Amino acid sequence: MRNPTLVVMAAGMGSRFGGLKQIEAVDPQGHAIMDFSLYDAHQAGFRRVVFIVTEALQKTFAERIGRRMESYFDVAYVPQRLADLPEGYTVPAGRVKPWGTAHAIYSCRKVLDGPFAVINSDDYYGPSAYQSIFTFLRADRPETCHAMVGYRIRNTVTENGSVARGLCVVQDGKLVRVTEHTQIVPAGEDAAYTEDGGKSWTRVPGDTPVSMNFWGFGAEILPAIESGFPLFLNEALRENPLKAEYFLPSVVSRVLQSGTGSVEVLPCSETWYGVTYKSDLQSVRDAIARMKRQGLYPEGLWDE
Repeated sequence: MRNPTLVVMAAGMGSRFGGLKQIEAVDPQGHAIMDFSLYDAHQAGFRRVVFIVTEALQKTFAERIGRRMESYFDVAYVPQRLADLPEGYTVPAGRVKPWGTAHAIYSCRKVLDGPFAVINSDDYYGPSAYQSIFTFLRADRPETCHAMVGYRIRNTVTENGSVARGLCVVQDGKLVRVTEHTQIVPAGEDAAYTEDGGKSWTRVPGDTPVSMNFWGFGAEILPAIESGFPLFLNEALRENPLKAEYFLPSVVSRVLQSGTGSVEVLPCSETWYGVTYKSDLQSVRDAIARMKRQGLYPEGLWDE
């Protein structure tokens, strides 16, 4: 039996949200969404957590989140640095934007040596998602076998604006393809996306599985990320040096296309909650209050 690590991506500031959404309180006790994620992870069995943060954020993050978690987890911090690039590459002049989610995991290459799960710090995923990914990662399987929690798209959109999601094609329980769309909105019981700024819309059935960046990886994903990074940089530095991002779904797609790994899709009926926009905060707070009334979470959460 293996002991998987939980990796929490917390390096972004949230441009559409307009602030430090990772530590915004969502209940009267001052807990952030991340507190509920870590609570669910601990209940599922995770005991080691790696927080990916910017160097400027680490002190504040440790004071608000990390130090309290040291009573429950083996805690490590990894800075995501712009200059952490393969040999021979340098940061282009004027670049301030982080290099993306795959680069965030690239930053952890020296502290990960076994299976691990990856989550966004500002997304609420639900208890069953952590239970299913922990069970998958604990099983004795090749390090080329990975997993993704697949949410129904209707459960992952917000009335307050568009969101980015990875639409998935699944066959026999395995991921075949994931395609990123950056402007997805609710459409009744379904969803819809646009690729031309809203001139036309493509409707997507509400049960369509999507990636919410909740992955379970075997250790072999790290060499795949490392080998693909120069390929990404060669194009990015030529085409879009200031804003191009190296995303985890692109790494997964390359693994699938090359046949060097597989991704099992773990179905999930949980409802996603997040703070993509400032106006999302109240709906998250209402949902947390409702779940506490239902007994899903204790009032004090960590019994502080």
